[in-house]
Amino acid sequence: MQSEVSPSLSVLLVEAFYGGSHKQLIDLLKENIDGCCVFTLPAKKWHWRARTAALHFSQTIPSCPSYRVLFSSSVLNLCELVALRPDLARLKKVLYFHENQLVYPVRKDQERDFQYGYNQVLSWLLPKHKLLRRTANVDDQKPVSDQDPHQPISGPTTDPHQPTSGPTTDPHQPTSGPTTDPHQPTSGPTTDPHQPTSGPTTDPHQPTSGPTTDPHQSTSEPRTDQDPAGEAADQVKPLHIVWPHRWEHDKNPELFFNTLLKLKERRLDFHLSVLGETFTDVPEIFSEARRLLDSHILNWGYLPSKDDYLQVLCQADVVVSTANHEFFGVAMLEAVHCGCYPLCPKALVYPEIFPAQYLYSTPEQLCKRLQGLCRRPDVARRHVVAVDTCSYSWAALKSRFQTLLADEGP
Repeated sequence: MQSEVSPSLSVLLVEAFYGGSHKQLIDLLKENIDGCCVFTLPAKKWHWRARTAALHFSQTIPSCPSYRVLFSSSVLNLCELVALRPDLARLKKVLYFHENQLVYPVRKDQERDFQYGYNQVLSWLLPKHKLLRRTANVDDQKPVSDQDPHQPISGPTTDPHQPTSGPTTDPHQPTSGPTTDPHQPTSGPTTDPHQPTSGPTTDPHQPTSGPTTDPHQSTSEPRTDQDPAGEAADQVKPLHIVWPHRWEHDKNPELFFNTLLKLKERRLDFHLSVLGETFTDVPEIFSEARRLLDSHILNWGYLPSKDDYLQVLCQADVVVSTANHEFFGVAMLEAVHCGCYPLCPKALVYPEIFPAQYLYSTPEQLCKRLQGLCRRPDVARRHVVAVDTCSYSWAALKSRFQTLLADEGP
Protein backbone atom coordinates (compact mmCIF):
# COMPACT_ATOMS: atom_id res chain seq x y z
CA MET A 1 0.00 0.00 0.00
CA GLN A 2 1.22 3.50 -0.76
CA SER A 3 -0.27 6.95 -0.50
CA GLU A 4 -0.50 9.63 -3.12
CA VAL A 5 2.33 12.07 -2.54
CA SER A 6 1.46 15.75 -2.40
CA PRO A 7 3.51 18.82 -1.43
CA SER A 8 1.56 19.12 1.85
CA LEU A 9 2.68 15.75 3.23
CA SER A 10 5.26 15.98 6.00
CA VAL A 11 5.05 12.69 7.94
CA LEU A 12 6.29 9.53 6.24
CA LEU A 13 4.80 6.38 7.82
CA VAL A 14 6.65 3.22 6.76
CA GLU A 15 5.53 -0.24 7.88
CA ALA A 16 7.22 -3.39 6.60
CA PHE A 17 4.71 -5.72 8.29
CA TYR A 18 1.29 -4.15 7.83
CA GLY A 19 -0.89 -6.35 10.01
CA GLY A 20 -2.03 -6.82 13.60
CA SER A 21 -0.95 -4.14 16.04
CA HIS A 22 1.45 -2.76 13.41
CA LYS A 23 -1.49 -2.00 11.13
CA GLN A 24 -3.60 -0.62 13.93
CA LEU A 25 -0.98 1.91 14.92
CA ILE A 26 -0.25 3.04 11.35
CA ASP A 27 -3.94 3.39 10.52
CA LEU A 28 -4.59 5.30 13.73
CA LEU A 29 -1.76 7.74 13.03
CA LYS A 30 -2.79 8.24 9.42
CA GLU A 31 -6.37 8.97 10.45
CA ASN A 32 -5.52 11.38 13.25
CA ILE A 33 -2.20 13.05 12.40
CA ASP A 34 -2.25 15.66 9.65
CA GLY A 35 0.05 15.33 6.65
CA CYS A 36 0.76 11.60 6.76
CA CYS A 37 1.94 9.59 3.76
CA VAL A 38 1.87 5.78 4.18
CA PHE A 39 3.99 3.05 2.57
CA THR A 40 3.52 -0.55 3.66
CA LEU A 41 4.12 -4.21 2.81
CA PRO A 42 1.60 -7.00 3.58
CA ALA A 43 1.93 -8.90 6.86
CA LYS A 44 3.40 -12.05 5.34
CA LYS A 45 6.77 -13.79 5.66
CA TRP A 46 8.12 -11.41 8.28
CA HIS A 47 11.61 -12.88 7.96
CA TRP A 48 11.80 -11.66 4.38
CA ARG A 49 10.23 -8.36 5.30
CA ALA A 50 12.97 -7.78 7.87
CA ARG A 51 15.69 -8.69 5.37
CA THR A 52 14.48 -6.95 2.21
CA ALA A 53 11.99 -4.20 3.11
CA ALA A 54 14.61 -1.45 3.07
CA LEU A 55 15.53 -2.21 -0.53
CA HIS A 56 11.86 -2.29 -1.53
CA PHE A 57 10.99 1.01 0.12
CA SER A 58 14.13 2.69 -1.24
CA GLN A 59 12.70 2.07 -4.71
CA THR A 60 9.02 2.81 -4.01
CA ILE A 61 9.08 5.89 -1.77
CA PRO A 62 9.25 8.89 -4.09
CA SER A 63 11.40 11.89 -3.32
CA CYS A 64 9.44 14.68 -1.71
CA PRO A 65 10.96 17.89 -0.29
CA SER A 66 8.06 18.34 2.15
CA TYR A 67 8.91 15.25 4.22
CA ARG A 68 9.97 16.23 7.73
CA VAL A 69 9.42 13.09 9.86
CA LEU A 70 9.95 9.37 9.21
CA PHE A 71 8.06 6.94 11.46
CA SER A 72 8.69 3.20 11.20
CA SER A 73 8.51 0.00 13.21
CA SER A 74 11.68 -1.94 13.97
CA VAL A 75 10.85 -4.62 11.39
CA LEU A 76 12.46 -2.24 8.91
CA ASN A 77 16.25 -1.98 8.86
CA LEU A 78 16.29 1.78 9.13
CA CYS A 79 20.05 2.05 8.58
CA GLU A 80 19.77 0.29 5.23
CA LEU A 81 16.92 2.49 4.08
CA VAL A 82 18.74 5.71 4.96
CA ALA A 83 21.93 4.44 3.30
CA LEU A 84 20.04 3.61 0.12
CA ARG A 85 18.09 6.87 0.24
CA PRO A 86 20.38 9.68 1.48
CA ASP A 87 17.57 12.20 0.98
CA LEU A 88 15.75 10.59 3.93
CA ALA A 89 18.73 11.00 6.28
CA ARG A 90 17.80 14.60 7.07
CA LEU A 91 14.36 13.64 8.42
CA LYS A 92 13.45 13.40 12.08
CA LYS A 93 13.34 9.63 12.59
CA VAL A 94 11.07 7.80 15.05
CA LEU A 95 11.46 4.03 15.52
CA TYR A 96 8.75 2.01 17.28
CA PHE A 97 9.67 -1.39 18.74
CA HIS A 98 6.76 -3.85 18.69
CA GLU A 99 9.12 -6.63 19.78
CA ASN A 100 12.78 -7.35 20.56
CA GLN A 101 14.35 -9.95 18.29
CA LEU A 102 17.33 -10.34 20.65
CA VAL A 103 15.12 -12.03 23.25
CA TYR A 104 12.30 -13.34 21.08
CA PRO A 105 11.82 -17.02 22.04
CA VAL A 106 12.76 -19.69 19.54
CA ARG A 107 11.89 -23.36 19.68
CA LYS A 108 15.53 -24.41 19.78
CA ASP A 109 18.50 -22.24 20.64
CA GLN A 110 20.37 -23.33 17.54
CA GLU A 111 17.54 -22.06 15.35
CA ARG A 112 18.01 -18.42 16.34
CA ASP A 113 19.06 -16.19 13.46
CA PHE A 114 20.85 -13.24 15.03
CA GLN A 115 20.55 -11.20 11.86
CA TYR A 116 17.12 -9.95 12.94
CA GLY A 117 18.37 -8.82 16.33
CA TYR A 118 21.42 -7.26 14.72
CA ASN A 119 19.18 -5.31 12.36
CA GLN A 120 17.37 -3.90 15.38
CA VAL A 121 20.68 -3.01 17.07
CA LEU A 122 21.72 -0.99 14.03
CA SER A 123 18.34 0.66 13.72
CA TRP A 124 18.35 1.49 17.45
CA LEU A 125 21.57 3.46 17.07
CA LEU A 126 20.30 5.70 14.28
CA PRO A 127 17.23 7.72 15.35
CA LYS A 128 16.96 10.22 18.15
CA HIS A 129 13.48 9.00 19.07
CA LYS A 130 13.05 5.35 20.10
CA LEU A 131 9.71 4.11 21.39
CA LEU A 132 9.32 0.99 23.49
CA ARG A 133 6.02 -0.08 24.93
CA ARG A 134 7.03 -0.42 28.60
CA THR A 135 9.99 0.02 30.97
CA ALA A 136 10.72 -3.72 30.81
CA ASN A 137 11.41 -3.29 27.12
CA VAL A 138 14.02 -0.65 27.92
CA ASP A 139 15.82 -3.15 30.16
CA ASP A 140 15.86 -5.63 27.28
CA GLN A 141 17.75 -3.08 25.20
CA LYS A 142 20.54 -2.42 27.76
CA PRO A 143 23.25 -4.24 25.78
CA VAL A 144 22.67 -2.12 22.69
CA SER A 145 21.79 1.29 24.08
CA ASP A 146 24.46 3.95 24.31
CA GLN A 147 22.63 5.79 27.08
CA ASP A 148 21.35 5.01 30.55
CA PRO A 149 18.18 2.96 30.04
CA HIS A 150 16.82 4.24 33.35
CA GLN A 151 16.73 7.74 31.90
CA PRO A 152 14.00 8.65 29.45
CA ILE A 153 14.79 7.63 25.90
CA SER A 154 15.02 10.65 23.63
CA GLY A 155 11.47 11.46 22.74
CA PRO A 156 8.31 12.26 24.64
CA THR A 157 8.29 9.18 26.87
CA THR A 158 9.80 5.76 27.44
CA ASP A 159 6.27 4.40 27.61
CA PRO A 160 4.28 5.60 24.59
CA HIS A 161 1.57 2.97 25.21
CA GLN A 162 0.17 1.83 21.92
CA PRO A 163 -3.46 2.95 21.82
CA THR A 164 -5.84 0.04 22.23
CA SER A 165 -8.75 1.73 20.48
CA GLY A 166 -9.59 4.53 18.12
CA PRO A 167 -9.92 8.24 18.82
CA THR A 168 -12.72 9.65 20.91
CA THR A 169 -13.56 12.94 22.52
CA ASP A 170 -14.39 11.16 25.76
CA PRO A 171 -11.41 9.26 27.21
CA HIS A 172 -13.85 6.90 28.88
CA GLN A 173 -15.39 5.94 25.54
CA PRO A 174 -13.07 3.87 23.30
CA THR A 175 -14.08 4.07 19.68
CA SER A 176 -13.01 2.99 16.26
CA GLY A 177 -9.66 2.21 14.75
CA PRO A 178 -8.46 -0.27 12.11
CA THR A 179 -10.36 -3.46 11.57
CA THR A 180 -8.20 -6.26 10.23
CA ASP A 181 -6.63 -7.48 13.47
CA PRO A 182 -9.16 -9.19 15.73
CA HIS A 183 -7.01 -8.24 18.70
CA GLN A 184 -7.36 -4.53 17.99
CA PRO A 185 -10.98 -3.51 18.59
CA THR A 186 -12.16 -0.61 16.49
CA SER A 187 -15.63 -0.20 17.82
CA GLY A 188 -17.60 -1.87 20.52
CA PRO A 189 -19.90 -4.82 20.12
CA THR A 190 -23.58 -4.58 20.78
CA THR A 191 -23.60 -6.56 24.00
CA ASP A 192 -23.56 -5.66 27.65
CA PRO A 193 -20.15 -6.38 29.21
CA HIS A 194 -21.81 -6.69 32.61
CA GLN A 195 -24.02 -9.56 31.43
CA PRO A 196 -22.42 -12.99 31.88
CA THR A 197 -22.55 -15.33 28.94
CA SER A 198 -25.25 -17.89 28.50
CA GLY A 199 -24.62 -21.53 27.67
CA PRO A 200 -23.07 -22.91 24.49
CA THR A 201 -24.46 -21.80 21.16
CA THR A 202 -25.92 -24.16 18.59
CA ASP A 203 -22.71 -23.84 16.63
CA PRO A 204 -19.85 -23.82 19.15
CA HIS A 205 -17.52 -22.26 16.60
CA GLN A 206 -19.62 -19.15 16.05
CA PRO A 207 -19.70 -16.24 18.53
CA THR A 208 -22.48 -16.35 21.06
CA SER A 209 -25.25 -13.80 21.00
CA GLY A 210 -26.00 -11.27 23.69
CA PRO A 211 -28.01 -8.20 24.62
CA THR A 212 -27.78 -4.96 22.69
CA THR A 213 -26.80 -2.29 25.20
CA ASP A 214 -23.66 -0.16 25.01
CA PRO A 215 -20.50 -2.00 26.12
CA HIS A 216 -18.19 0.92 25.50
CA GLN A 217 -18.09 2.12 29.08
CA SER A 218 -15.11 0.99 31.09
CA THR A 219 -15.92 -1.69 33.60
CA SER A 220 -16.44 0.22 36.84
CA GLU A 221 -18.95 -2.04 38.56
CA PRO A 222 -19.12 -5.75 39.32
CA ARG A 223 -20.49 -7.80 36.42
CA THR A 224 -23.88 -8.65 37.91
CA ASP A 225 -27.29 -9.42 36.55
CA GLN A 226 -29.92 -6.84 37.36
CA ASP A 227 -32.67 -9.34 38.14
CA PRO A 228 -33.11 -10.94 41.59
CA ALA A 229 -31.90 -14.29 40.21
CA GLY A 230 -28.60 -12.78 39.07
CA GLU A 231 -26.58 -14.01 42.04
CA ALA A 232 -27.76 -17.59 41.61
CA ALA A 233 -27.12 -17.44 37.86
CA ASP A 234 -23.56 -16.20 38.43
CA GLN A 235 -22.86 -19.25 40.53
CA VAL A 236 -24.55 -21.80 38.25
CA LYS A 237 -23.24 -20.80 34.81
CA PRO A 238 -19.84 -22.33 34.01
CA LEU A 239 -16.80 -20.08 34.02
CA HIS A 240 -16.07 -18.76 30.52
CA ILE A 241 -12.31 -18.68 29.82
CA VAL A 242 -10.98 -16.79 26.80
CA TRP A 243 -7.53 -17.00 25.17
CA PRO A 244 -7.33 -14.16 22.59
CA HIS A 245 -3.79 -14.52 21.25
CA ARG A 246 -1.90 -15.40 18.08
CA TRP A 247 -1.61 -19.14 17.54
CA GLU A 248 2.18 -19.20 17.76
CA HIS A 249 4.73 -20.79 20.03
CA ASP A 250 5.82 -17.55 21.76
CA LYS A 251 2.35 -17.36 23.32
CA ASN A 252 3.02 -20.75 24.99
CA PRO A 253 -0.30 -22.43 24.11
CA GLU A 254 1.00 -25.73 25.53
CA LEU A 255 0.86 -24.34 29.07
CA PHE A 256 -2.63 -22.97 28.55
CA PHE A 257 -4.16 -26.14 27.13
CA ASN A 258 -2.34 -28.47 29.53
CA THR A 259 -3.80 -26.43 32.38
CA LEU A 260 -7.31 -26.75 30.98
CA LEU A 261 -6.88 -30.49 30.52
CA LYS A 262 -6.02 -30.73 34.22
CA LEU A 263 -9.23 -28.87 35.04
CA LYS A 264 -11.14 -31.31 32.87
CA GLU A 265 -9.51 -34.29 34.61
CA ARG A 266 -10.72 -32.86 37.92
CA ARG A 267 -14.25 -32.72 36.48
CA LEU A 268 -14.47 -28.94 36.72
CA ASP A 269 -16.97 -27.27 34.42
CA PHE A 270 -15.96 -24.36 32.20
CA HIS A 271 -16.58 -22.87 28.78
CA LEU A 272 -13.74 -21.99 26.41
CA SER A 273 -13.16 -19.45 23.62
CA VAL A 274 -9.86 -19.64 21.75
CA LEU A 275 -9.53 -16.66 19.43
CA GLY A 276 -6.69 -15.11 17.48
CA GLU A 277 -4.98 -15.21 14.12
CA THR A 278 -3.24 -18.22 12.64
CA PHE A 279 -0.22 -18.19 10.35
CA THR A 280 1.70 -20.76 8.34
CA ASP A 281 2.94 -22.90 11.22
CA VAL A 282 0.26 -23.62 13.82
CA PRO A 283 1.53 -25.48 16.90
CA GLU A 284 0.23 -29.06 16.99
CA ILE A 285 -1.29 -28.57 20.44
CA PHE A 286 -4.23 -26.67 18.91
CA SER A 287 -5.65 -29.59 16.95
CA GLU A 288 -5.16 -31.92 19.90
CA ALA A 289 -6.75 -29.46 22.33
CA ARG A 290 -9.76 -28.94 20.09
CA ARG A 291 -10.41 -32.67 20.08
CA LEU A 292 -9.91 -33.17 23.81
CA LEU A 293 -11.78 -30.04 24.93
CA ASP A 294 -14.54 -30.09 22.31
CA SER A 295 -17.38 -30.30 24.85
CA HIS A 296 -16.16 -27.09 26.52
CA ILE A 297 -15.67 -24.98 23.38
CA LEU A 298 -17.93 -22.03 22.59
CA ASN A 299 -15.71 -20.26 20.04
CA TRP A 300 -12.66 -21.53 18.19
CA GLY A 301 -10.43 -19.54 15.86
CA TYR A 302 -10.14 -16.21 14.17
CA LEU A 303 -13.18 -13.93 14.15
CA PRO A 304 -12.90 -11.55 11.19
CA SER A 305 -15.62 -9.27 12.56
CA LYS A 306 -14.39 -6.91 15.25
CA ASP A 307 -17.87 -6.75 16.71
CA ASP A 308 -18.02 -10.53 17.02
CA TYR A 309 -14.59 -10.56 18.61
CA LEU A 310 -15.47 -7.93 21.20
CA GLN A 311 -18.80 -9.59 21.84
CA VAL A 312 -17.02 -12.77 22.90
CA LEU A 313 -14.71 -10.77 25.18
CA CYS A 314 -17.74 -9.12 26.77
CA GLN A 315 -19.32 -12.50 27.44
CA ALA A 316 -16.17 -14.14 28.84
CA ASP A 317 -15.30 -14.14 32.55
CA VAL A 318 -11.54 -14.77 32.65
CA VAL A 319 -8.79 -13.92 30.16
CA VAL A 320 -5.52 -15.83 30.39
CA SER A 321 -2.03 -15.13 29.08
CA THR A 322 0.67 -17.78 29.08
CA ALA A 323 3.08 -15.81 26.87
CA ASN A 324 6.83 -16.28 26.84
CA HIS A 325 7.32 -12.99 25.01
CA GLU A 326 5.14 -9.91 25.36
CA PHE A 327 5.95 -6.26 24.74
CA PHE A 328 2.61 -4.83 25.80
CA GLY A 329 -0.36 -7.21 25.69
CA VAL A 330 -3.05 -5.36 23.77
CA ALA A 331 -5.41 -8.35 23.75
CA MET A 332 -5.26 -8.69 27.53
CA LEU A 333 -6.13 -5.03 28.07
CA GLU A 334 -8.97 -5.23 25.56
CA ALA A 335 -10.43 -8.20 27.41
CA VAL A 336 -10.09 -6.41 30.75
CA HIS A 337 -11.80 -3.37 29.27
CA CYS A 338 -14.67 -5.66 28.27
CA GLY A 339 -14.93 -6.92 31.86
CA CYS A 340 -12.71 -10.02 32.02
CA TYR A 341 -10.72 -11.02 35.10
CA PRO A 342 -7.04 -11.29 33.99
CA LEU A 343 -4.50 -13.97 34.85
CA CYS A 344 -0.98 -13.19 33.59
CA PRO A 345 2.57 -14.42 34.16
CA LYS A 346 4.53 -12.57 36.83
CA ALA A 347 7.09 -11.70 34.18
CA LEU A 348 7.69 -9.71 31.00
CA VAL A 349 5.60 -6.54 30.79
CA TYR A 350 2.69 -7.71 32.91
CA PRO A 351 3.82 -6.59 36.41
CA GLU A 352 3.98 -3.01 35.11
CA ILE A 353 0.34 -3.09 34.03
CA PHE A 354 -1.43 -5.56 36.32
CA PRO A 355 -1.42 -5.58 40.14
CA ALA A 356 -0.02 -8.64 41.92
CA GLN A 357 -3.44 -10.20 42.50
CA TYR A 358 -3.69 -10.95 38.76
CA LEU A 359 -0.23 -12.53 38.38
CA TYR A 360 0.95 -16.12 38.72
CA SER A 361 4.53 -17.37 39.03
CA THR A 362 4.22 -21.08 38.19
CA PRO A 363 1.99 -23.37 36.12
CA GLU A 364 0.70 -24.80 39.38
CA GLN A 365 -0.40 -21.37 40.54
CA LEU A 366 -2.24 -20.76 37.27
CA CYS A 367 -4.04 -24.10 37.58
CA LYS A 368 -4.97 -23.40 41.21
CA ARG A 369 -6.34 -19.95 40.35
CA LEU A 370 -8.47 -21.27 37.50
CA GLN A 371 -9.63 -24.19 39.63
CA GLY A 372 -10.87 -21.79 42.28
CA LEU A 373 -12.67 -19.63 39.74
CA CYS A 374 -14.29 -22.67 38.12
CA ARG A 375 -15.74 -23.55 41.52
CA ARG A 376 -16.79 -19.95 42.23
CA PRO A 377 -17.34 -18.21 38.84
CA ASP A 378 -19.27 -15.48 40.61
CA VAL A 379 -15.98 -14.24 42.08
CA ALA A 380 -14.71 -13.34 38.62
CA ARG A 381 -18.05 -11.95 37.44
CA ARG A 382 -18.49 -9.62 40.41
CA HIS A 383 -14.87 -8.50 40.62
CA VAL A 384 -13.86 -4.95 39.68
CA VAL A 385 -10.51 -5.19 37.90
CA ALA A 386 -8.03 -2.68 39.32
CA VAL A 387 -6.63 -1.56 35.95
CA ASP A 388 -7.45 1.79 34.35
CA THR A 389 -7.79 0.81 30.69
CA CYS A 390 -8.78 4.36 29.73
CA SER A 391 -5.19 5.51 30.28
CA TYR A 392 -4.25 3.47 27.19
CA SER A 393 -6.93 4.96 24.94
CA TRP A 394 -6.16 7.13 21.94
CA ALA A 395 -7.90 10.04 23.65
CA ALA A 396 -5.36 9.86 26.50
CA LEU A 397 -2.32 9.44 24.23
CA LYS A 398 -3.12 11.49 21.15
CA SER A 399 -1.26 14.61 22.26
CA ARG A 400 1.94 12.59 22.87
CA PHE A 401 1.92 11.23 19.36
CA GLN A 402 1.11 14.64 17.90
CA THR A 403 4.13 16.10 19.67
CA LEU A 404 6.31 13.18 18.65
CA LEU A 405 5.43 13.50 14.97
CA ALA A 406 5.68 17.28 14.86
CA ASP A 407 8.45 18.80 12.78
CA GLU A 408 11.24 20.08 15.00
CA GLY A 409 12.50 22.40 12.29
CA PRO A 410 15.98 22.56 10.81
